[in-house]
Amino acid sequence: MALEKTLAEDKIEIYDRGEYKSIGVRTATIIKDDGVEISRTFHRTLLNPNDDISSSSDEVKKLAEIYFTDDAKAKHKAVQETGPS
Repeated sequence: MALEKTLAEDKIEIYDRGEYKSIGVRTATIIKDDGVEISRTFHRTLLNPNDDISSSSDEVKKLAEIYFTDDAKAKHKAVQETGPS
């Protein structure tokens, strides 16, 4: 019996928040026994313009370059301080 655990980002989504966009990442934890999948669980992370993305995948970082502009960061900060408009 050989158990194997792998992690895979199996879904990346862009959420329109009106003033800015967020990036949703779903990571699957897959457990296999002798090559046969016996378990799959999911963890979701939501990233906003001012979040630290240094540990994110290259794909998420590329999306952040597109969507997490200085303007988006300023709007996200304003929403955090005053609440949604």
